Amino acid sequence: MKRFARIASLIFGVLMLALSVMVTLEAILRKTMQFSFGGVDELSGYAVAICAPLAFAVALIDQAHIRINLLYVKLSLRTRAMLDGLSAFSLLLLALFLGYFTVTTVQETQDYASLAQTPWATPLIYPQSLWALAMAFFALVALLLGIRALRLMISKQWDVLNKSFGPDSVEEELKSELADLQRR
Repeated sequence: MKRFARIASLIFGVLMLALSVMVTLEAILRKTMQFSFGGVDELSGYAVAICAPLAFAVALIDQAHIRINLLYVKLSLRTRAMLDGLSAFSLLLLALFLGYFTVTTVQETQDYASLAQTPWATPLIYPQSLWALAMAFFALVALLLGIRALRLMISKQWDVLNKSFGPDSVEEELKSELADLQRR
């Protein structure tokens, strides 16, 4: 799963870097030569739509989403593990809802042969299909992790559930940061 997160991160990074270069060139050319590529804003919308679900999946795999642990650390292991499992399951439901919305949107786009209302008049089925693939990746990651969390909850493996889906302790975070500092 970590390998897929790395590939998704790489795709995200390349797309965002390419978008940054295009926006920078567009701004410079507009200011200095009154020239515009026309459509950089359109491309940026497509890039963000494709990259957002990839970033969601990477955050889910790497447990990089923000958590507020003020009360969490005061709870029992079982309660924390159950909350972690509920969190994984709720993210699965969110991913399935977003996936449903995405597929519905792509189907409507195909039914109406929708075009972007921009100078390029891009057939929207192409960028939206890439968006749907990225959203499917997020949904698949959420499904796999949600099923794993559910299995751990059913088998009452609270320590494994907490270790797999819970946030790192302060000591673990410190150790990780120091190890990362050593590598650099």
